[in-house]
Amino acid sequence: MNREKQLAKNTAIVAIGKICTQFVSFFLLPLYTALLSTEEYGIVDLLNTYVALLLPIIFLQIDQSIFRYLIDVRDDEDSKNKLITTTLLTVCVQSLLFFLIYIFIAQYINNEYKYFLATNVVAALFSNILLQISRGLGDNLTYSIGSLISGTGTVILNVVFIWGLKLGAYGMLLATLISNLLCAFFVFIRKKIYKNTKVKYFDKKDLKELWKYSIPLVPNQLSWWIINASDRIIVSNVLGIAINGIYSASNKFSSICITLFNIFNMTWSESASIHIKDNDSEKFFSNIINTTMKLFTSLCILIIAFMPFVFKFLITGASYSDAYYQIPILMVATIFNILVSLIGSIYVALKKTKEIAKTSFYAAIINILVNVLLINHIGLYAASISTLIAYLAMSIYRFYDVQKYVKVKIDKKFVFISTIMICVILFIYYLKNLYLFIIGGFISLLFAYICNKNFLISILDIIIKKVAKKTK
Repeated sequence: MNREKQLAKNTAIVAIGKICTQFVSFFLLPLYTALLSTEEYGIVDLLNTYVALLLPIIFLQIDQSIFRYLIDVRDDEDSKNKLITTTLLTVCVQSLLFFLIYIFIAQYINNEYKYFLATNVVAALFSNILLQISRGLGDNLTYSIGSLISGTGTVILNVVFIWGLKLGAYGMLLATLISNLLCAFFVFIRKKIYKNTKVKYFDKKDLKELWKYSIPLVPNQLSWWIINASDRIIVSNVLGIAINGIYSASNKFSSICITLFNIFNMTWSESASIHIKDNDSEKFFSNIINTTMKLFTSLCILIIAFMPFVFKFLITGASYSDAYYQIPILMVATIFNILVSLIGSIYVALKKTKEIAKTSFYAAIINILVNVLLINHIGLYAASISTLIAYLAMSIYRFYDVQKYVKVKIDKKFVFISTIMICVILFIYYLKNLYLFIIGGFISLLFAYICNKNFLISILDIIIKKVAKKTK
């Protein structure tokens, strides 16, 4: 099986566990905005933001490290046992220390949801670790099912707790906690991790190697956190928790693209690591990056173009109406976010984690500065615009920096045409004219078809061949 087909196969397997639950969760947005106040929604979003902050600080990104190192030892049973045991014993000790310290600190925190912060951090950690172990071992099916359990559990429990039991913010936080634990338990049992985990397998040398790879990823992850989450903290403190609830709702639409891309990116980062030393790696990388950018740029433009038709159906609470104006800015930011991640996989493949951290750090500083400078002048727009500028700056820097290692060629004609297309669709979006909306929808569909025609034909050809093969 060639590289492209293997990548497509792995992506399809992982997608099973992600797409359905993520889209069901997205379409529950009307439920959330109808039953939760902007304050409640803002509180949940802010707590999840702090969970994302604490995870890399406490556990040193070891979940990313175990995935990368297991790829290299899939056929070495002894090495696998050492890596898995060393990782799990280390995070167990770290979790215990974290709980002890947090119980002491919690005495001075005046917040009714404070204990969810500690429990959700640890539950998310073990869910992530075990899912990454599954990926590292090459078992994308288990990863997919585990993700499906986590996603489905969260959706079902949210409906039960919010709509059925009227638990509000408590219900959302409890649903996330239980779902992460179910996911971790499933992977642990299905992969029989208990057979790979014995104290005698613990290896200090392996731990040093894991940390050598993962620790540089901590400032990188913190930088990503600043870009993605500092906006919420600044907005909450300057404009209020309710406005953060609006901003959180705005981000739900760009999260569609990010969710879909992350499905692909998980298998892409694995494929990049495996094929980085191939003789034609530059051609392979350029082809994948250009094809992916065409697909997701088209998707982002389509979402912006059709948003005026569906916004009122998806955002049902009148207090969330200002989210309409933030969505297109965040969608454009998503395009550059995707390019950043695609190039980032090359750094991962080369184990250049320091380069990842450096570029992310610069972008984080830009994000904070722009946000702080503008928020008192243009309000919530500052958060969206600062995110866009940060991702744009990082994508440009990474593109030119990565040329030192792999000569990636970008389709300049597509860049030019898509830039014009984005400007046209944004102009139509903010004019709020029904006839222009219809025209915008039509040209965005035409643009998407033209840009992705060859990709769609190749996918259709694969499906036809598969069906023909089965009918013989």
